Amino acid sequence: MWNSATRFLRIVLTVLRYRLDTFIPIKLLPWYLKYTLGIVLTIGRKGAERNRGERLRLALESLGPIFVKFGQILSTRRDLLPDDVADELARLQDRVPPFSGDLAVAIIEKDLNAKIDDIFDEFDRTPLASASIAQVHTAKLKTGEHVVAKVIRPKIEKTIRQDIQLLYMLARFVAKTSTDGRRLRPVEVVQDYEYTILDELDLAKEAANTGLLQRNFTDSDLLYVPNIYWDYSRRNVMVMERISGIPVADIPALREHNVNMKVLAERGVEIFFTQVFSHSFFHADMHPGNIFVDPSNPERPKYIAIDCAIMGSLDDADKNYLARNLLAFFKRDYRMVAELHVESGWVPKGTPVHAFESAIRSVCEPMFAKPLKEISFGQVLLGLFQTARRFNMEVQPQLVLLEKTLLNIEGLGRQLYPDLDLWVTAKPFLERWMSEQVGPRRLLDEVKKQAPEWAGQLPQIPNLVFSTLTHLSHQEARMAEQTEALESLRKEMRRSRRNQPFKLLGLLALGGAWITTDNIALGHLAQADMLSLALFLGGIYLLVLKP
Repeated sequence: MWNSATRFLRIVLTVLRYRLDTFIPIKLLPWYLKYTLGIVLTIGRKGAERNRGERLRLALESLGPIFVKFGQILSTRRDLLPDDVADELARLQDRVPPFSGDLAVAIIEKDLNAKIDDIFDEFDRTPLASASIAQVHTAKLKTGEHVVAKVIRPKIEKTIRQDIQLLYMLARFVAKTSTDGRRLRPVEVVQDYEYTILDELDLAKEAANTGLLQRNFTDSDLLYVPNIYWDYSRRNVMVMERISGIPVADIPALREHNVNMKVLAERGVEIFFTQVFSHSFFHADMHPGNIFVDPSNPERPKYIAIDCAIMGSLDDADKNYLARNLLAFFKRDYRMVAELHVESGWVPKGTPVHAFESAIRSVCEPMFAKPLKEISFGQVLLGLFQTARRFNMEVQPQLVLLEKTLLNIEGLGRQLYPDLDLWVTAKPFLERWMSEQVGPRRLLDEVKKQAPEWAGQLPQIPNLVFSTLTHLSHQEARMAEQTEALESLRKEMRRSRRNQPFKLLGLLALGGAWITTDNIALGHLAQADMLSLALFLGGIYLLVLKP
């Protein structure tokens, strides 16, 4: 708790130091907050000398990796930010202040248990790029390959865990004090974020993610993933192939190489949907600092992806609901969208579908039949949030990474080719995927998937057949015995129906006890036993109840 309070105080002081109050709509605050803010902001008067974008960037850098990543996401949303702020936040992609190259060497030598000169012929102690969690150095292996070595920042885990504890504290506070907070499930969102950002601290996991992504796009002309040198990769160090490409955000360089920007933007959308729906494994940190372009074939440019620390996946149910929702949106079938949300439990079961449908239509209908540059996704998101609030829609934590990635994709698409129609580009892919889920190809895939299991059971089939036939034979014998016994019981009941009522009751009790003891008490009712019970109850009706 003390660490969280100390961290919270540091955040407050950072806000004051860099005069981030300029981002707060002071006029909308209650009078007492205006008065308090006016007093405490005298601390940060000097901070106002810099422009607002630079102040925001410096504040996020000083607060550490969680806040830097927040700035990275914001930097892709130029439709929501002024240019001066977006330009400054873009510097967070790969220009975070580095740590000492000598310290990087010490970390490498400790993790690989070898001297730096025994590993590399060349090693540049000046980092090539520096990010929030790690930085990279160029090097050359003894075997001649040109590589980059990624090294985790020293003592970064302690800072991250402090920030996470603070986020938990804030999330619990919001969940307890706000109706909207409970609906947004902030504690679960923090839990998911904790899982992903702590994974970033383990470069062995990132190497494994990179290997899987590479296999998924083997021989693909859409995406290239660099090779990992496994002998030199550990928790704090990862050595990988050095790639040569143009940063995806360097639009002038792409145009200089005559890259077809429309095709490039469309291929980015195709890569995203391929990862999500075909591979169930997608790169969830696709900010411009992690994406490069190979311009060697400018009419069919190829993407290059690095930094696979944060990867996402959806299960079959989530993919199915997501695809059906998107297709319904594309077709403007808002009734289907509303029904799917209710069916999936994303909104309460008692939600009036017609009212929800009308609300969705009013928000989403204006976005269609327009190029991307004319669509204000910020307004759409705001409208959807208001709709969610009205109908108590809950945030789905398993979709948080997907939503973040979609924001990145949209931001990249806007920069590359503003006239890109994201909906028209994505719709054919989703329709093809849905047809594969219910068509003959899906059936064939399932048969192939189950074939090894069936093959393993083939030697058991003769024994299973013999056992089944033996069991059926015993069942038939028991059925014959029970039928004979019931027939005798029926004759006795007929003789006793009028003149011996007490004897009849005894016979009924005896028959019931026979069925219960012989069958139900043994813990099961076979088909023959069920037949016997049915005949017994029918006999009661014929011999006792029927006039």
